[in-house]
Amino acid sequence: MFSRFLMVLCGLLFSVSVQAQGILRISAIPDENPTELQRKFSKVAAHLEKEVGMKVEYTAVTDYAAVVEGLAAKKIDLAWLGGFTFVQARIRTGNAIPIAQRAEDDKFTSKFIANSASKINGLADLKGKNFTFGSVSSTSGHLMPRFFLLENKINPEKDFKRIAFSGAHDATALQVESGKVEAGVLNASVWDKLVTEKKVDTSKVKVIWTTPPYYDYNWTVRGDLDPGLVKKLTDAFLKLDPGNPAHKELLDLQRASKFIATKPENYKGIEAAARSAGLLK
Repeated sequence: MFSRFLMVLCGLLFSVSVQAQGILRISAIPDENPTELQRKFSKVAAHLEKEVGMKVEYTAVTDYAAVVEGLAAKKIDLAWLGGFTFVQARIRTGNAIPIAQRAEDDKFTSKFIANSASKINGLADLKGKNFTFGSVSSTSGHLMPRFFLLENKINPEKDFKRIAFSGAHDATALQVESGKVEAGVLNASVWDKLVTEKKVDTSKVKVIWTTPPYYDYNWTVRGDLDPGLVKKLTDAFLKLDPGNPAHKELLDLQRASKFIATKPENYKGIEAAARSAGLLK
């Protein structure tokens, strides 16, 4: 009984240590190049500092797993996760809480793309070709595309000539455009941004298929953070108003029209897809 009391006491002490230190540590899955991530999340850090009244530090990580482990080790307090990474974090920590998602994230999609010279026009044409996913732990760059490939009777390990993992969505697009691989898949939001900013040559790479919608990204906090701080963080995202120029700049960087509340139940479909695809045991 006494040992259980000590465990509870330690948890309570740690939950307030963030405020005692005066530093909130945030991070994000590295789904784009480091420069772009720094540009996006430094703005988030500055906004949160004003809203919660404490210093906020953004820490870059090298891979998706590092964010999950950072939350579990209590080295990260708040993280921008994909749906699959959230499921992994929830399982790993037992109490990670999703607090906000973009309005766009409840109907997210992935784009299958192909090099224009490859003569690939649909999913069936991918058989026998070189193909790249994004990161192994990416929802929109691996898990859900794999799930939909299997639904369409395409087994990547058996039907593709070679499988690669680019590590990031923008890297996937560039590899397909250059002809390094014949086809790949990335999230629709990054694809749209690359096209808008003319960072991909649409005469050399084309979209061949778009997945059905699914839940994806969210902001997740450690489950042992002080509830008062969690509410402040949640409100800080939900209050972002596109009519406010400063808020609109942050929203545009996040490719969001606005943020809305979310809950763990929204990601049950992601967990089921991961188990079905053999990516969760």
